[in-house]
Parts: sequence; structure tokens; C-alpha cells
Amino acid sequence: MATIQELKDFTTQVRRDIVRMVHAVNSGHPGGSLGCAEFLTVLYKEVMNYSTNFTMDGVGEDLFFLSNGHISPVYYSVLSRCGFFPVDELKTFRKLDSRLQGHPTTHEHLPGVRIASGSLGQGMSVAIGAAQAKKLNGDSSLVYSLHGDGELQEGQVWEAIMYAAGKKVDNLIATVDYNGQQIDGPVSEVMPLGNLKGKFEAFGWDVLEIKEGNSIEAIIKGMNEAKSRTGKGRPVCVLLHTEMGNGVDFMMHTHAWHGKAPNDEQLEKALTQNAETLGDY
Repeated sequence: MATIQELKDFTTQVRRDIVRMVHAVNSGHPGGSLGCAEFLTVLYKEVMNYSTNFTMDGVGEDLFFLSNGHISPVYYSVLSRCGFFPVDELKTFRKLDSRLQGHPTTHEHLPGVRIASGSLGQGMSVAIGAAQAKKLNGDSSLVYSLHGDGELQEGQVWEAIMYAAGKKVDNLIATVDYNGQQIDGPVSEVMPLGNLKGKFEAFGWDVLEIKEGNSIEAIIKGMNEAKSRTGKGRPVCVLLHTEMGNGVDFMMHTHAWHGKAPNDEQLEKALTQNAETLGDY
């Protein structure tokens, strides 16, 4: 098990990877990626049981599905630094013939990626199907998924949410990145979600909130609590309150950096705010 400081150092390195990857090709989505750096660090370093000897079926392993696939920079960084593929491959992000496409895909056979998630709204359905497959196969491992709050404006998500509760898919932990921002502005202005906790509960889910979604300690505590609630007849939802652009001060508190790359000066400022820890690629 890693220490809290080691997890914080790992997260810092992930943030450096994110801004460098997006800057290098002048495209990508740094805001949500930065906001979920702590979460994916904790998920892969502390919470999930998995093997880096990757297989698509994942028998006997916990599975993770990234539904809001546009935050691929954080996903690729964490996967590479956890040993799924060489860190040096991060240099190829969004380039021709790269396995690291802007939105994760499967035909490149990138270890760690089990679904293509360029189209929002589909990850919940896939995660539920994987969770049911594990039940049918007598596999006691868990399935985890991550979704954007703006993504919940997709109708398919709510059909899946209703299905999961109705079929008692209680080996699923679905986390919502609840940062209140999407590409066109605040979620509350684009399409208000209302009482999100109440809505999930009304659909039959067990819901818990992590109010400090960028705190390593809070995420560990919250996700361990979520795990303790599995196997009790209801799917589990975690509302993770994050800050878009977290760790880079000029990217925080706005939707402006949802899909915008930093220029040379902004990159250096972002890197200065996140001192090197594990070594850049």
C-alpha cells in the first residue's frame, strides 16, 4: 500500500503528464482530466484489484469503464504509470497511428482500455452488462465506472440506472464527476440536474457523496465505504465533488479549460505549480 504522500506525488506527476500531453498537440481536454487525477490515482493505486497482464475479459479482476472518454489524458497517464504500457508512449497522444487516441478506442488494443468511449452516455450500460456477466460467471470482483455530470443529460443513462436497480446489480460502483461544468458552461445553466442524490435514490440506488473529491484521504475513505455497500441488493453511486482544472490555478473555477490546450507560457506556469515527482516522459 502506498503512503498518502506517495499518492499525492503520483497525482502531481499525473497532472504534469496531462498538461504536457495536451500542450504537445494543442488539443485535448485538460479540465476534467485534472479534476479526476486524485480519483483515478486512488482507484488504481489503492482500491481496485487488477493485473497489468491485461485481458479483455478480466476474469477474477475488478473492472473499470471510463464513460466520459474525453478525459483520456488522465486515464492514459494513470494506466501507463501503473504499468499497463510504457510511460514513453504518452508522447504519442492524439498523433497519427497512436494507440492513445483523443477518446479511448479498442481497435488499437491499448492495455487497460475495454470500451470505446467517445460517445457520451454509453458507459453506464456497458458497466452494468459487465457486472451482470460477473454475477453469471460466479466472479465476485467488482465493476467501477466514471461519468461526467453533464453526461447525465443523456437519456440512455437513466434507462440504465433504472435497469441496474431493477435487476439488483449490486456489484457495481458508478462514480459521477460532479464538478458542475461542461463544455458549454455551468451544468446548472445548460441543463440543471436538480437533486442528483435524490434522483439516484428514487431509482433505487445506494448513494454516497465525497464532498472533498480532490482529497486523497477523502477519496480513500469514500471508496472504501462504497465497497462496503456492495452485495446488498442495490447498485452503488458515488457523487464525487471535484474542481475542474484542479491543481492548475488558472484552469480552476471555470468551464473554459474543458477542451482547451495551454500555450507555452501557460504550460510552464502549470508545471511550476506541480513540481516533478516521478520523472517526465
